[in-house]
Amino acid sequence: MTTQVTGAEGAAGLRHELYSYSGETQFLDGTLSFIEDALAADEVVLVSVPESREQILRAEPAGSDPRVVFMDVSKLGRNPARLIPAWQRWISERAEEGRPVRGIGETDWSGRGAAEIAELRYHEWLLNLAFTGSPAWWLLCPYDTDTIDPETMRAISQCHPFVLEQGIHRELPDYVHAPFVWDDLEPACDPFEEFPYGRGDLAAVREKVSACAIPHGLQGERLRETLIAVTEVAGNSIAHGGGHGTLRTWVQGGTLVCEFRDDGVMTDPMIGRRLPSPRPLSGRGMWLVHQLCDLVQIRSAQGAGTTVRLHIVIPPA
Repeated sequence: MTTQVTGAEGAAGLRHELYSYSGETQFLDGTLSFIEDALAADEVVLVSVPESREQILRAEPAGSDPRVVFMDVSKLGRNPARLIPAWQRWISERAEEGRPVRGIGETDWSGRGAAEIAELRYHEWLLNLAFTGSPAWWLLCPYDTDTIDPETMRAISQCHPFVLEQGIHRELPDYVHAPFVWDDLEPACDPFEEFPYGRGDLAAVREKVSACAIPHGLQGERLRETLIAVTEVAGNSIAHGGGHGTLRTWVQGGTLVCEFRDDGVMTDPMIGRRLPSPRPLSGRGMWLVHQLCDLVQIRSAQGAGTTVRLHIVIPPA
């Protein structure tokens, strides 16, 4: 099935395209036409979708073509900030083969809370920045309208410059070129513990986090990973946020939340979301934090300072 393409495309970078569908038949209509067009042009297609959708595509003749590569997303977890570095790695590996690349990326939205949904929306917006100047490639983002509410779908459409609709690839008028507009963070859960920290207090920060985490069952390797993450964030706060900050900790819905506030400002929207280069070793701190935490929320603005929230799901006993 050949589909029509309209609208401008740059010579390099990402063509970021939304595909809204309802049900398995519509999912296959859009994704298979995308794959078949790519194969007709001798392009590689990288597929990152939930397992149930992967099985559907693998059962189709086009899904068994060796140029269609299903990516292993099992190790990425639920943190949306891990997706862009993964795509950067996958695209870099395939670009070395010298063949044009397309991608299909669908995220599992089941069981997502408001904080995760906000970060997924930010991820979609950041994709338009992350691949500026990269080799040209085309990413189709399927969204199941049966599982996502209309308000969220409207917000998602504002993050995609292009859309696949009724077999036509075209520019999406809903796309917003303006800076991303954040929703306010939800209030801290009451009760919470609060600890002002400064230079020389990193050990005390770890003690405060441990005191909150251990009684709720966060122990062993997962606790050690959490302490690495909080040390990194508190250290950055001290180094770049005026030499001091405030830690808040609480447990809500089986998740440990560690919140750091300071007077500094983060100006890089991609912080922690780039695939780190082998050298230098500096600049990897927030990337590591994203790898260790189940969700990271960052809010930063002139006059308001910076708030970083780390979410760590406590494993069941």
